[in-house]
Amino acid sequence: MGYFAPESLVDALTAAADGAKIVGGCTDFYPALAPGKMPTDIVDITRVREMRQIAKCGDGWRIGAAVTWAEIAAYPMPAYLSCLQQAAVTVGSVQIQNSATIGGNICNASPAADGIPPLLVLDAKLEIQSQSANRTIPLAEFITGARRVDLSQGELLTAIVIPKVMLPSGSSFVKLGNRKFLVISIAMASALVVVRDHRLDDVRIAVGSCAPTAVRLPLLEQKLCGLSVNAVARCRILSAHLAALTPISDMRGTVEYRVMAAGELCRRAIIEAMPDG
Repeated sequence: MGYFAPESLVDALTAAADGAKIVGGCTDFYPALAPGKMPTDIVDITRVREMRQIAKCGDGWRIGAAVTWAEIAAYPMPAYLSCLQQAAVTVGSVQIQNSATIGGNICNASPAADGIPPLLVLDAKLEIQSQSANRTIPLAEFITGARRVDLSQGELLTAIVIPKVMLPSGSSFVKLGNRKFLVISIAMASALVVVRDHRLDDVRIAVGSCAPTAVRLPLLEQKLCGLSVNAVARCRILSAHLAALTPISDMRGTVEYRVMAAGELCRRAIIEAMPDG
């Protein structure tokens, strides 16, 4: 087979069943290869028509796994999807955003994947297909650890499905790194806020680069839910609210710095996510 770039989902699933390495964008694939470890057969899914579309789906949205970050950033979407579009423009550089795909970002399962925190607060679900079966799984269950996902041989991640969020609502994504572009984050946070009768009716917060996988912060969400809009800016984020985080120290930051940064990024993300009016 060598290199194969199918244009139909049927052909892509056939190739996946034969055990070929599936790639989508390759912005992380080639740099991660050890010398002399090139797979024999590679299937590039970026031309598969069924995986290249963004569309409304019922009350929500469906994004094909082969859609690029540049396409996501440019597409007219409602305010509650702002967090995903804000993350899209932080992925690598403009050149990378034109090649990297949302499906590749998910399946690569890096702890620092920019797309994961926004998709977590959006309660995204993933469509998984093989030649013999289809299934849908929450993103939070699909990523099982650093660089590990619930995907068997012969299966493809074909689409991301995002349910509708009540209005008025808003969302945001904030990222801390040593520079603005081409950077692996020290920490990042995404928030989604739904307001009803001047109070926070639904609050979702996720942090990345501070655990083996990006995680939601249920204790902080519970504290914020029900607060008045005016009280949000005065709310203190305590270390107990960040208990789900298990950061490491590395060349980009220490454990202590990451926890401190995560708390501040959560505060900023929540305030920026507040819907107008």
